[in-house]
This record gives sequence, C-alpha cells and structure tokens, in this order.
Amino acid sequence: MAEHEHVRVAVIGSGFGGLGAAVRLRREGITDFVVLERADSVGGTWRDNSYPGCACDVPSHLYSFSFAPNPDWPRTFSGQRHIRAYLEHVTDLFGLRPHIRLDSEVKLMTWDNDNLRWNIETTRGSLSADVVVSATGPLSDPKIPEIPGLDSFPGKVFHSARWDHDYDLRGKRVAMVGTGASAIQIVPAIQPQVGRLTLFQRTPPWVMPRVDRAISGAERWLHRRLPVTAQARRGLLWGIRELQVQAFTKHPDELGLVERLARRNMTRAVKDPVLRAKLTPDYRIGCKRILLSSSYYPALARPNVDVVAGGLSEVRGSTLVAADGTEAEADAIIFGTGFHVTDMPIAERVVGKEGITLAESWKNGMQALRGAAAAGFPNWMTIIGPNTGLGNSSMILMIESQLNYMADYLRQLDVLGWSAGPQGTGGGRTALDARPAAVESWNHRVQERMKRTVWNTGGCTSWYLDASGRNTTIWPGTTTEFRTATRRVDLAEYEVIRKPSAEKVAKAGEAEKAEKAEKAEKGVTDATDATDITEATDVTATKDATGATGAKGVAGAGAGEAVEAAVALKRSGAGA
Repeated sequence: MAEHEHVRVAVIGSGFGGLGAAVRLRREGITDFVVLERADSVGGTWRDNSYPGCACDVPSHLYSFSFAPNPDWPRTFSGQRHIRAYLEHVTDLFGLRPHIRLDSEVKLMTWDNDNLRWNIETTRGSLSADVVVSATGPLSDPKIPEIPGLDSFPGKVFHSARWDHDYDLRGKRVAMVGTGASAIQIVPAIQPQVGRLTLFQRTPPWVMPRVDRAISGAERWLHRRLPVTAQARRGLLWGIRELQVQAFTKHPDELGLVERLARRNMTRAVKDPVLRAKLTPDYRIGCKRILLSSSYYPALARPNVDVVAGGLSEVRGSTLVAADGTEAEADAIIFGTGFHVTDMPIAERVVGKEGITLAESWKNGMQALRGAAAAGFPNWMTIIGPNTGLGNSSMILMIESQLNYMADYLRQLDVLGWSAGPQGTGGGRTALDARPAAVESWNHRVQERMKRTVWNTGGCTSWYLDASGRNTTIWPGTTTEFRTATRRVDLAEYEVIRKPSAEKVAKAGEAEKAEKAEKAEKGVTDATDATDITEATDVTATKDATGATGAKGVAGAGAGEAVEAAVALKRSGAGA
C-alpha cells in the first residue's frame, strides 16, 4: 500500500457486499477505489465457513447477482465450494483484483473534520478516503459464549466458522454446541465418522425438508443458450418468497400450516417419542430462521448421537455439564453459536465527527438511515446494515438495493460539488451526514412495523434481537418495498457539510491578515493617545510646581524633552 495513499472510495470486505460494491463502482465509472480485505482471499462468509456439509439454504439462481447470472449452478441449493468459486469468478469477470488489498485488516477509521475524509489504519499501512463503504457483514466475527472451565478443557475447541481441517474427528467423542443453520449441516456430515456425538441444544429449531437435487445438463445448456430461461427461474423463486412475506410480517397465524408440515417432517424421521419431545419447539415457526435439512433428524436418531436438552453451562476437565445437570465426556468441542450480529466488532473501530465510535453511538441499539447511514458519521455507508436482514429470501436482493442507494449517494456528492483535493492531500469539498431526526424517523417506522411480525411476537429469543430485546436486524417488509425505499437519496434527510474552496481559504487568510494589521495600527494609536494623556498630566503637575515661566518653557519643548524637563525640574526641587 502506497505511503499517504488517497482514494475516493474505500470498501471494507470482499464478500457479496464488498464485491458487489466494487462492481457497481466500476459500472458507475469510478475506478479510484480499493477493497480492503483482512484475509488472504476474497469470499467473505463463504470463505470462512468451510465446515463439512456447508451449503446455502436459498436456491442457487436466487443467491447470485442479477448482473452476473450463473447458468452452471450444479445443484438447486449450492454448496460452499461452488458459491466461493462463483465469487472468485465475479472478481475476475469484472476486473476487480487490481483494486483488492488482501491481508489488510482495518484497525481504525477516523473522520477528519478539517479535510472531510476518512483516515484509515490497516495492518499493511495507512490511507485516506472520501467515502467508506463498510461491507464486513453481520456473519463475519464468530461468537463463542463465556463458559466456566472452557479454558482448561484438554481437547480441541473451535468454532464452525474457523473449522480445523487438520483435526481428525474419526472415532472421537465430539460435542456440538448450538442448533442453528451451521449445526444442522455439521451434525449429519460428521455423525457417521465420530465415535460419539453429543448435541447441546438450548432451543430446538423448526426444520423443513430441503428439496435439493442436481441441476441437469439439459437445464444448464438451456440457461446458457437462452438466458431468459434462467431469468424466469430466478423471477419465479423471487415471486414465491415475496408472496410469503405477509405471513411473517402481518399474519403470523397463517404459518400454522407450515408448522404442521415441519412436525410431520420430524415425525417421519424420529420415531422415539422422548427424543421427539426434546426436538419440538415451543414457539411459533418463523420466529427463528426456518432451517432446511432432510438429513438432520435422521442423524439425531442414530445410536451414536445424544441430544441434551440444555445449553452447555460448565466444563470440568473433559467433562461437559449442561444446564440441566447432564454430563458428557468429550475429546473435542465444536461451537455453532453464531456471530456478533448486533454488536459487530467493526463498530469499535469507526470514529465519527464528534470523536465517538460507532459502537458508542449504537450503545442503545443499532440504527441507520435506510439501513445504510449513521448520524455523526459523514460519507460512511454500510452494506447489510441495521434492519436489512431477511427471514425467508435472498440477501443478494437487499445488497443490490443498497448498491443502488450507494450509487446515488455518490452522484449526489458530485452534484453538490465533490472534487478531489490537491495532489497527495485528498479530501473532497462536500460530505453528507445523516440527520439524527431522519435516522430516528426511519427507525421509528421500522420498529412500528416490526411489532406485528412473527420475529417479535413468536415467543422466542433469537439472534435477530439485541441485548435489550429490540429487533435491529430484520427488514419487516418485502424486498420490493426496500428497493423502492433505497432507490435514491433524499437530501432532506442529510446535512450537507462543505469544505471551503482554496480561493475562500485564501481570502479568509487575507482578511485575517488585514484585521491583524488594523489591530496593530490601532494599538500604536492607542499607545500615542496614552502618552499624550501622560504628558498632559505631567505638564499640569509641572505648572503647579514651577509657575508660569516653567510651564512656558515646558510647553515650548518637544514631547520627550517636556517629560525630561519636568522630571529635571522635580529633581531640582524648584517651586516650594
């Protein structure tokens, strides 16, 4: 990274959000940008999550960019390897590699009020940018709960997003902690090879069958020859999910039918009534993310698997103790306990115009204008920000909507008079800062709509909710509504911050010099006036002491001589 490098836009992260932002910048004619990536390759969460069985629960043709369709998806639900390969393909297809800085973790981003730019410190040096697009994503920093005694566990410990491929699980006693989207894929993948598998389940999920199949060669050929067929397939997948949204957001009772289907899926695979009771949720389906798997329940029914209906509460050597007192021996512990979603670590590294971090600004809960801009952090945007998540569809749809908003944001800066600073200094003449009232108004509307949703009324505790129980992650509407809301930037929602031009700065400097000169001249006049007053006083005193003749002599002398004469007369003691 060049010393004192300055760019117009710095993108943080190279997952779907970061690469999508980079492509959109190129398509907008902006090439003065970098993508800062902390790892040694692109891919984001699809690079980090490489655990056995890792796959997407959104259909392949919907989980891809509209501007980069892939006619060759091998399955209806693609695995991690194919999704990561797709992201590498997008990187090459749009010529993004020259912009990407690998092994460049952002340590600190500080807003410079004087130069209207962000000063960025990374593990490979420093740079500055007029605009920052943070695309680190909510599923980037693994979360392992604080469990007493975990540090003293003699075996292997790792998170699903940091899978240790060098550790051989064959024949081992393995504990799986968590029952989220990762765990239900890991369990059936490792169950056949481990000696014993103990699943620590704090809350059982609702699981629907995963109707996955290989996409035939004929289908792929058709999608390549007639791209409109792939577009139609994508449109159908999208439309079905748009129609489902109202059941999640306005009429949760309508999910009863889906719940019955999920119960039937469980009953079909789990014959033991005791185990079935452990696996049956006590909350409305949809409150937590509905998981898709056709192999999870069958794996749990295998003789080498134990389900403990309680979270892991303590570790005593190699003995794991559940909340209900159940004990299990283990050689390895795998945590599938999610990520820092509502308390993203990147927020600790962003310092705004008032000198406070984004984490401090969000101490009472994350909120951002249209999911993108935070008050007090000019020219800073986030992709997949507060209340942009989805409970039933593809996040790529939301990302593309936010890219539209980003593009218009940059256009507005151009219209308002953005331009690069002098060579080597950086900094534009204009910045946009979300007005607190606009952020509050947007957030209020979102939270009002959230009150009726299954995520708030379904009777569960999920990672959608922050520490205070407020839903700061999910969008309570359709993707169409969000796209409409982010189609363009409303300048009334922003404070426009302007940096004085060089000419104005020069004129201000000249005015300041003139003012100082005037004050200096006035100071001389004031000093002369003070001397005159002193002289007049001395002359009067001399007249009183010497009489008219002495006064006449003094009056005829110069100012300095008069003072000296008066002093001399006083010293002579004349005029008693």
